[in-house]
Amino acid sequence: MYQHGEPHINYQTSPLDINDRLILKQNGYLLDKCIGEGSYATVKLVYHERRHQPLAVKVIQKAKAPADFIDRFLPRELDIMCKIKHPHIIALYQVLDLTQRVYIFMELAACGDLLDYIKQGGPLSDVAARRMFGQLVSALKYCHSLNIAHRDLKCENVLLDKDLNAKLTDFGFARVCTDEHNRRVLSQTYCGSSAYAAPEVLQGVPYNPKMYDIWSLGVILYIMVCGSMPFDDSNVPKMLRNILTKAVEFPSRMVDRIVPNCKILIAHVLEPDVTRRATIDQVINSRWMRQSER
Repeated sequence: MYQHGEPHINYQTSPLDINDRLILKQNGYLLDKCIGEGSYATVKLVYHERRHQPLAVKVIQKAKAPADFIDRFLPRELDIMCKIKHPHIIALYQVLDLTQRVYIFMELAACGDLLDYIKQGGPLSDVAARRMFGQLVSALKYCHSLNIAHRDLKCENVLLDKDLNAKLTDFGFARVCTDEHNRRVLSQTYCGSSAYAAPEVLQGVPYNPKMYDIWSLGVILYIMVCGSMPFDDSNVPKMLRNILTKAVEFPSRMVDRIVPNCKILIAHVLEPDVTRRATIDQVINSRWMRQSER
């Protein structure tokens, strides 16, 4: 079994694009089928010959990617991923920066993402939701302890391994939220998906990025137990008004299936007043999270 240690980042320059496969082969990688695709990146299955282990590789097309992403966000993402190591965060193994593409080799999550899993199987049971959500909270607590905020938490960025363990991924919008004097720094960049965005982010005011993560956690938990989104983001101004003026509502078909302590936690996390919103420690110590311990 391939036990990863410090991620190895190898910046090479190939004279021609056709040399990519040769360089990959020299590093022990055999590319396989595509398992995900975006506007300027694809995710492929790759086999590591020396370790006899399948991995995932994110292949970024430099010519198609925005310059700001290549020059700013990608280096920051890789720098952060090199610093983190947690059982519920997708591990980074190696980066090859070639002439036209960047290859990012990562741990493979064989069961895809949480959103597809819920779409196919419906809402999670209370026990399954608590287990998976607890793993995600553990990963986020670890990041926050390093003063790293994710800022793009969503079901698509929660991957599942073969044993259905949650694995947090995609640190493209992550940032260190303290300055060189270890003072807390507010964020002003609008990032993430509107359906998971905290009201202060939607309002365009400087925000605490860790508390933004907490809000997004609440959206994920709601989707886990309800199988649907808590807010309709087809009209963002209307969604923001509803968030600020209405209590969280649960689908009628689910209202009797969700245990009371879970509803209480969701309401505490999806609190529009950031000064009253649950902290990560309050989430961990909530009655619902501790229920299995009794």
